[in-house]
Amino acid sequence: MDTFIVSARKYRPATFHSVVGQEALTTTLKNAITGKKLAHAYLFSGPRGVGKTTCARIFAKTINCFNLTSDNESCNKCESCVAFNEQRSYNIHELDAASNNGVEDIRSLIDQVRIPPQIGKYKVYIIDEVHMLSSSAFNSFLKTLEEPPAHAIFILATTEKHKIIPTILSRCQVYDFNRINISDIVKHLQYVAKQEGITAEPEALNIIAQKADGGMRDALSVFDQSASYTQGNITYKSVIENLNVLDYEYYFKLTEAFLNGDVINSLLILNNILNRGFEGQYIIGGIASHFRDLLVCKDAKTAELFEVGASIRDRYIEIAKRCTNSFLYKGIEIANDCDLNYRQSKNKRLLIELALIKLCQLNDFEANADIKKKTELKSIEKASSSTKTELEPEDKSIKKEVVETPKEVHSEPKTVPPVKSSPKLSKSKISGMGVSLASLAKKDEEVNKTSEKELAVNGNNKFTEDDLINAWNEYADTLEIEKLLINTMSLYKPTLISDTLFEVKVNSELNKEYLTSNGEALLTFLRAKLKNDDLTMTIKIAKGNVIKKALTSREIFDEMVEKNPSLQNLSDEFGLELS
Repeated sequence: MDTFIVSARKYRPATFHSVVGQEALTTTLKNAITGKKLAHAYLFSGPRGVGKTTCARIFAKTINCFNLTSDNESCNKCESCVAFNEQRSYNIHELDAASNNGVEDIRSLIDQVRIPPQIGKYKVYIIDEVHMLSSSAFNSFLKTLEEPPAHAIFILATTEKHKIIPTILSRCQVYDFNRINISDIVKHLQYVAKQEGITAEPEALNIIAQKADGGMRDALSVFDQSASYTQGNITYKSVIENLNVLDYEYYFKLTEAFLNGDVINSLLILNNILNRGFEGQYIIGGIASHFRDLLVCKDAKTAELFEVGASIRDRYIEIAKRCTNSFLYKGIEIANDCDLNYRQSKNKRLLIELALIKLCQLNDFEANADIKKKTELKSIEKASSSTKTELEPEDKSIKKEVVETPKEVHSEPKTVPPVKSSPKLSKSKISGMGVSLASLAKKDEEVNKTSEKELAVNGNNKFTEDDLINAWNEYADTLEIEKLLINTMSLYKPTLISDTLFEVKVNSELNKEYLTSNGEALLTFLRAKLKNDDLTMTIKIAKGNVIKKALTSREIFDEMVEKNPSLQNLSDEFGLELS
């Protein structure tokens, strides 16, 4: 029976060249070996499964190799390399700090450091998960780490660099390992699949790479799991089922529902997703990420940032063309707000359903905004065209006669005076131009009617005090930010003095200032609401309404003494004091 070896161990890199996604660090280590500029202590930090311990082992094997290759890699043929590959080398020692984190374990390590290597030049001590060491173990390790023997090199590996004390960090060369890109993971998985004789769809490997979150070891573990589930034929659907990942298809269906304003279908899709066991916050976060991907795919240059299979990218680009930028911006904002409020909500499903309803209404809001904008532009154009005075003659022959009359042209001055709304022309000139007095008089009358209609905006409509108070309250209801003005208008109501004059009595200069500073906007609203341009407001401070400040006991007593001086004599006679 053949012994199965997991892919993470079977395809573990044996040279710097085979390390995936850490080219900058491996190049630095190779150059240090070539230039014989080796430090006595290194610290490799980074997420899990990105190659920290692997690079430490490759580095230890390479510095002890007797016959380096032309590209400064270990030969894997010399006695030192063979001993390392067979795991019987006495020059490389690994210590798991998670289980050996006491002072006695570090002392035992220090005792071994004194012994020189039997084969090769260096003895390398790899301490994995070094952040698990106790503070006393760190302190006992400091002196040896700072001044080890010439043949000793320490390589510390950790996933949590912030937990290591600064005195240890200052004694090491620090190498920060990055998360591996999705594209690099996919390429390596394709290589492994080819070696193992497994067929795998690129979209399926892309899902595995996303699930791994930048760790090659996790990606290879999921790859083995998927290969077992599919019996060597890894497809996109099988990976989705095996890993219980929300399919892109659901997000595409939701986007279609949002674009079509189909609330019912979007709620049914949500119910289907929830029945599959997905958390609501995972769904709304996925919608936000999906909209972000659509936004990225709207431009060919930024589409390269979207690391997925070619077929899925093409579908994203196709749907992105149907979405406007404002639709995607607003959609991301709605999904993000729902995500932030999810944990605090008591009815989480209702919160998500409301977010989906808002997303379905985005196109309606944009359409209404466009209609409103077009209506406003048309009204502005109509108003501007109505104010223009038609000065050109109706008959084209008249225009021709004017142009062909040189006397009229040369008789005009160079500086043209401003044209009045209703120009007065003499009868001789009009008859000379071939235009009848009746036609011009008719045009003059139309212009005058237009100007009179524009001037009569509100009129002089009569109103009652109740109408005034209702309009007053309606203006207060439209306010949102001006809280102090809202309070002032709610406390003090207007009183009608005459047909067009009303008065407001307040109790302080501050309230008067609020009304005065906002008086122009307030009067404009009231005049339009009551249809009276002569409406006027006066503001007074009523003495009886003035709020007095709170008096102390001494101030109250002094006021009483002013009215009745005998109270002071009575207080002095009995020796009374105010508490």
